[in-house]
Amino acid sequence: MIRCYLRTTLFFVLCCAYGYAGAQPRRHSSDEVLVVSNSRSPASLAIASVYVRARHIKLRASVDCPDSALSSQDETISYDAYVKSIEEPIRTALTAHPGINFIVLTKGIPIRIIGAPSGSCDENSKEPEATRGHPSVDSMLSALDYGKLPGSIKLTITGSGATGSGWMNRYWGKTEPFSHKKFGGYLVTRFDAYTTSDCIALVNRSLQAEKTPIHRLSEESVLLDVQPAFGLKPSVDQPASLPPIEIKRESDYSEFNQDMIHAASILKPSGIPVELDLSETFVGDRTGLLGYFSWGSNDAKYSRDAYESLQFAPGSISDTAVSTSGRTFLPTEGGQSLLADLIAHGLTCGKGYSDEPLLQAIASPTITLQRYTAGFTMAESLYSASHFVGWEDVVIGDPLCAPFLKH
Repeated sequence: MIRCYLRTTLFFVLCCAYGYAGAQPRRHSSDEVLVVSNSRSPASLAIASVYVRARHIKLRASVDCPDSALSSQDETISYDAYVKSIEEPIRTALTAHPGINFIVLTKGIPIRIIGAPSGSCDENSKEPEATRGHPSVDSMLSALDYGKLPGSIKLTITGSGATGSGWMNRYWGKTEPFSHKKFGGYLVTRFDAYTTSDCIALVNRSLQAEKTPIHRLSEESVLLDVQPAFGLKPSVDQPASLPPIEIKRESDYSEFNQDMIHAASILKPSGIPVELDLSETFVGDRTGLLGYFSWGSNDAKYSRDAYESLQFAPGSISDTAVSTSGRTFLPTEGGQSLLADLIAHGLTCGKGYSDEPLLQAIASPTITLQRYTAGFTMAESLYSASHFVGWEDVVIGDPLCAPFLKH
């Protein structure tokens, strides 16, 4: 009885502290999830089997494509091959089961498409026009049939050396549970990491977090690592909305700084420990992190050792303002900091980008943390915080993970 009282009271405090006025989150059913595995990939099949058993999921779809768990070259697939080998089998499963809201991909399924009708590419690229759209597989599936829905907005997006197009996310900023029937599209996540065991750990961490009492979860800390060299403009309202139709430049870096500052201000009344670092130092050596937002390797003071010293608690959630943090889920050298490194250090769910997304695509720390700690699933939290679909986004983890939904 005492534990139940603490959970219910803290949930109420969280909602009041955030000024949360939307519909209450609900517990989503495993019947809303479609799990997709690659018949050519032993890793994909193994991960899917573990997740299906863990969540008692009935609905599966099989695709047949090169195994991206074995080669970085196979992490990219042509648009024609994507449609035939990935989209069509998934469409067939969705048609047979109209109640699906979440699609879960597994390691071994490519992460990037070339030659698609949306997605970004280098604005100076000399590649043929037919191959210039480079969205993530995940984000293309998220926008499935957007073009047929009244009110959908196709955006032209230019900035940071990239150009392309994507869809305005119809679930952006929403304060109610997601449903395909109401919003269109799907919330697509994947289990991907450096190794099969890391992917299975993502499943286990999600389940472990949901078994953790809410007052214990609330003892874990959130790290928001601002880089003041990018500007601090308290007058800037965050989270920022977008202009319609055409985006001509990347947003000012001060906006992401301000979003992190705003996120700290709404979390502090909840009692969840928040470290808002406003120094130029790139913060490392933190353990038990429940949330993490930073500039990653875009920080002028970035330290790889510090980045890889971070350790995460079960139920943790993250995004970094890094253009290609989800460019690969295989071991590699050089380049920007990777989401996979955080997964290897205990992260439960997070967001990355297969190619240049612009700063506008990074998940709003304010919305992500507000929704997540109010009891929404990680998929709802990260998608409601993200402006675009049909773009570069890759969301990692169990879409049903909702450790703060304890009422």
